[in-house]
Amino acid sequence: MADAGTLGALGQISRKVKDIAAARKWYGEVLGLTHLYSFGDLAFFDMAGTRLYLSQAKDAGEGESILYFKVADIHAARKSLEARGAVFSHAPHMIHRHADGTEEWMAFLSDNDGRPLGIMAQTKA
Repeated sequence: MADAGTLGALGQISRKVKDIAAARKWYGEVLGLTHLYSFGDLAFFDMAGTRLYLSQAKDAGEGESILYFKVADIHAARKSLEARGAVFSHAPHMIHRHADGTEEWMAFLSDNDGRPLGIMAQTKA
């Protein structure tokens, strides 16, 4: 990446669903996506390197999907983006630690229309 504030590839997109069990089955069996893992009302699938994040919600179908951009260093990326005028609603925070020690970190900001965007990084502990 050119500098810490350069966004990488799209890493994840989220989508609300009405029934997580039915969605897990449909996305896996009908679309043939590889199921990565699930936690309660959340399910994650691989879409050729981009992660699909499904969450069960009463208001499924409303709102927009969230775009999550990969960054090499989440703290440096936040600092660089804020210097360019980005406003963050959630500071970088670890959301999950995998069995191999890899940590998933995310932070959230808003675009110029107030819609949420995320930045994400994986770090080896």
